[in-house]
Amino acid sequence: MAAAARDPLSAPGLDEADEAVRGTCEDASVCKRFAVSVGYWKDPYIQYFVRQAKERKAPEINRGYYARVHGVSYLIKAFLKKTECNCQIVNLGAGMDTLFWRLKIKTSPVKTNYGIPFRGLSSNSLPTLLVAECVLVYMTPQQSANLLKWAASTFPVAMFINYEQVNMTDRFGQIMIENLQRRQCNLAGVEVCRSLDSQRERLLLNGWETARAIDMMKVYSFLPQADVKRIEGLEFLDEKELFEQLMQHYCICWASKDSSNLGLANITF
Repeated sequence: MAAAARDPLSAPGLDEADEAVRGTCEDASVCKRFAVSVGYWKDPYIQYFVRQAKERKAPEINRGYYARVHGVSYLIKAFLKKTECNCQIVNLGAGMDTLFWRLKIKTSPVKTNYGIPFRGLSSNSLPTLLVAECVLVYMTPQQSANLLKWAASTFPVAMFINYEQVNMTDRFGQIMIENLQRRQCNLAGVEVCRSLDSQRERLLLNGWETARAIDMMKVYSFLPQADVKRIEGLEFLDEKELFEQLMQHYCICWASKDSSNLGLANITF
């Protein structure tokens, strides 16, 4: 996903494929804004980044984004707790994500940094969290491996959170790929999205000490059940099987390096 500051109409050199990937960023942000407007979660900033959806989004899409936002947020909060907020956060391919603004209002000394190159990183020794949501899948396996290897070798105390597709070799996964290809959007790194094992292996093979991966259906089951019950009451979900299939084709992976023994390896749902 491209950095948020670019305007596709004014930035020269963006080819059709770049614009297609950029389109997925806008689509995701529109979906998030709609889910927020329905009441799935609170985000007072998203309205300033993206237009309101012209039509309703399907309940399974809204619940999927709810799980994505809350799953990633859960791991971020766990990292902040372990480091006592003495850390920095790098959001790769931040797009129109509002994480920076949601963290900015906190009084804790969290340093949030976005994009590549990572201008403004205060120290390689400061515990560092890197977040990538649907970013690595648009890189070739070699490119994402190089990025992961660089991060692991640069930051002695670090955590990496990756949200993207998984189980992409079955029929449902192939349909997802074909739908994106029709939009001229190529998943260059889909080979690594074969399974949860392949997702974990990529992290471990590129310098990370520990790595875990779970699909989004599992994440959904781990979220606070009182709040899950609340959001399930917002809209009737007719296609429960479709929701489960969709959630089984996305995952959250997280890896750590912890030379200071802060307990990052113990972070889990």
